[in-house]
Amino acid sequence: MSPPAWKERSPKVGVRLSGTGGQGLVLAGKLLAEAAAIQCGLNVVYTKSYGPEARGGASRSDVIMSMGEVDDLVNSPVDVLMCLGQKACDKYFADLVYQGFLLVDSTNVTVVPTSRFVELPLTELAAKKCGGTMVTNVLALSALCALTNLVTRRALREAIKSSVRKNFLEQNLKAMELGYRLARDLRKEMGDREKENLPNFGYLREKTKGSRKGSSPPTARSGQG
Repeated sequence: MSPPAWKERSPKVGVRLSGTGGQGLVLAGKLLAEAAAIQCGLNVVYTKSYGPEARGGASRSDVIMSMGEVDDLVNSPVDVLMCLGQKACDKYFADLVYQGFLLVDSTNVTVVPTSRFVELPLTELAAKKCGGTMVTNVLALSALCALTNLVTRRALREAIKSSVRKNFLEQNLKAMELGYRLARDLRKEMGDREKENLPNFGYLREKTKGSRKGSSPPTARSGQG
């Protein structure tokens, strides 16, 4: 089995945000895609699932982030998986690459088929500290980005400000800040070996900094899975 993308510093990373219908996975995927493409200068393809499974069953949105062109949408590996529900974990875990990064919501996911995962009580904390579970998606995405450095904090904040309606903006920004605090506190509790196993996708942006002058602008494409 080949090492995960971040250990090989692969120019392309596949992220799957999964849960059940009504948990805001479409918005979460859109926020990540916008932060990666518009704010961080990466090429991005964003797909989301609709149909019967979006009504109570497992649903998802996929974001492929790349320093180059993205041409293999169907067979792109899942390097990072976030599961906000048990059905999603049951269905999509098999798609995660060997030693890929898995974040689960321990409020809803009680059975995880691996010992290599990170868990946070995301839905519970959204209800207690952010005024409702409707911002669990942003809380979870923020914690994921803080733990893996998929996009910068500023990039995610700008994506939220440009995509979320004004009457919900304050609540979503509060959820974002909580997500980053949770990740920070979790890192403090980890041992050195656990910290070493956390991905750091910041290298994707390092390579785009010097290549954006005089080059084609980053692309963001979306589709329906």
